[in-house]
Amino acid sequence: MVKKAIIPAAGYGTRSLPITKVIPKEMFPIGVKPAIQYVVEEALDSGIEHILIIVSRSKSMIVDYFDESLELDTFLEQSNKQHLKSKLQIPKNQLHYTRQPYAKGLGDAIRLGETFIGDEPFAVLLPDDIIVSEEKPGLKELIHVFEQIGSSVIGLKEVEEKFLHQYGVIGGTKESEGIYKIQEMIEKPKKQAPSNLAVVGRYVLNPSIFFYLKKINPGAGGELQLTDAIKELIKKEICFGKVLTGDRYDIGNVNDYINIVNLMKPDN
Repeated sequence: MVKKAIIPAAGYGTRSLPITKVIPKEMFPIGVKPAIQYVVEEALDSGIEHILIIVSRSKSMIVDYFDESLELDTFLEQSNKQHLKSKLQIPKNQLHYTRQPYAKGLGDAIRLGETFIGDEPFAVLLPDDIIVSEEKPGLKELIHVFEQIGSSVIGLKEVEEKFLHQYGVIGGTKESEGIYKIQEMIEKPKKQAPSNLAVVGRYVLNPSIFFYLKKINPGAGGELQLTDAIKELIKKEICFGKVLTGDRYDIGNVNDYINIVNLMKPDN
């Protein structure tokens, strides 16, 4: 059973500068909630019981957000606004935090969670990606596949050819509707991509990934890339991709962010 998850949230958010100089991208408002709350809720709705959020020293706002606010609670009670306290409820499941001292990449951030994960399978949710689904949460789709086959599963979406150079793209064989056995993975292909199936920010991984995270060298941007570790993993282990049925919004993309803000307006 997949009961633990890692949410890496220590990056600089360079795609969204200059606002990320002072506001973490994970705290961008969508409706009346910050982006990261949607990701945490997706994890909890998928059966995750323990979440490790990787932060940096400039991301204390995330930690504060998921904490009790005694001063605000007292103010609401004294102002006869107790009905608003329900809006301040924090997850009852345990949230854990650790700091990534230096932004060395997604692979490095995940590697910091090895002690937390132990020898259990676990999920990774990238907070840049909000998956909106009217049925099963995106992560739950991956967990369902994992529990059937026992192999690592990566979230996929079909992407137009002109945008594939922005993603990691898989090549593989179709096993069943929406499920592919991954044979190769190319990060931001400059030439012909092996398919139109791009990796999006949801993963269910076996703990063996930590072995490969320790072996890889800095890749794109001089950072340790999770993609590079997965490329090593698929040489030794079977790994599958699952096309997510929900809509994916990349909040680092201005158009996607505007679209999801409009979708989540309080009057919708």
